[in-house]
Amino acid sequence: MRHALEEYVRDAERRAGYRHVYSPVLGKRELYEISGHWSHYSEDMYPPMDLGEEQVVLRPSLCPHHALIYRSRSHSYRELPLRMAELGGMYRSELSGVLGGLTRVRAIQLNDAHIFCTLDQAADEARAALELIRRAYDALGIRPARYRLSLPEAGGKYVADPAMWQRATALLTDVLDESGVAYEAAEGEAAFYGPKIDVQIADGAGREATLSTVQIDFHQPERFDLHYIGPDGAKHRPVMVHRSVIGSVERAVAHLIELYGGAFPAWLAPTQLVVLPVSEAEMPQAAELVRRGVDRGLRARVAGPEHGSLGARIRAARLVPYQAVIGAKEAAGDQVSLRLRDGRRLDARSGTEALIRIGALVDAHNTDLWDADISV
Repeated sequence: MRHALEEYVRDAERRAGYRHVYSPVLGKRELYEISGHWSHYSEDMYPPMDLGEEQVVLRPSLCPHHALIYRSRSHSYRELPLRMAELGGMYRSELSGVLGGLTRVRAIQLNDAHIFCTLDQAADEARAALELIRRAYDALGIRPARYRLSLPEAGGKYVADPAMWQRATALLTDVLDESGVAYEAAEGEAAFYGPKIDVQIADGAGREATLSTVQIDFHQPERFDLHYIGPDGAKHRPVMVHRSVIGSVERAVAHLIELYGGAFPAWLAPTQLVVLPVSEAEMPQAAELVRRGVDRGLRARVAGPEHGSLGARIRAARLVPYQAVIGAKEAAGDQVSLRLRDGRRLDARSGTEALIRIGALVDAHNTDLWDADISV
């Protein structure tokens, strides 16, 4: 399921014009001193490790690494916006008392991205990021609890640049207003380098957590001396838009487990199709159907008579979206009788038609188990 989630996000980002990168989970302490993490965030970082005369740190964030990738060569305004994405590890030195299952962990696999753009492009990029989040939530069946405009509070450990905060806050406020989503402002929830839009989710007990974010950052482009060459031939400072579609993969998976209780949408289900031969005589047809399903990219398996009666096997596979029963009649006509997880039983059809239609539903990231109108 986690692999399917990661593959979905990478594909959605690729289609949205992102370039995927890899960066190391270790960085020199100096890197985080430049970014500001060391002075504003060091209590949440792991202690530095001595390597000869250098100190290296498990990264608490991916943004400094992406800033270095951007800085590794010159850029023209014609290249912008440059969208850089990574599904990468980061580490937070959380105390044991605040850890909780998969929702709050010390080693995080983050769906992160940074967009380097002009000031005039920043609002459009933030709006596009919100739309990418909305589409992902539709595919996952997640409903946001609320949208939050996270702002600093007096006395907090934030970058001291009032003009920067005002400019970034105004941009994000306009993005939220134009997107038409209801939101609440919350002081004390901003990142140390800028305000952010947080998409909040809630568990069954009503406890909220942040899953997705969109941030506008004027601070780190300045600290890393990032620039692009404008149409006037001069150097200009880019804006850095941080965005995360599903945030921490661990937290996203935890929420989905609780939300669905294991009965996941078909495209996420660990097993999407289970084939149930009534007797040993239908095992060859069942194995062949599974082979064809796997060739089409489905996660399919056989549950044969050695696992019990047909009724027992149907009950054991109750969380699988699609069950294909093959009896003597179906085997003779190269057909299957499909049962859906919600209890519906469909008319017998050819194994090929069943695989094509299930594959189309999975490829469409449909949360419905069956859609007669979907094109195949």
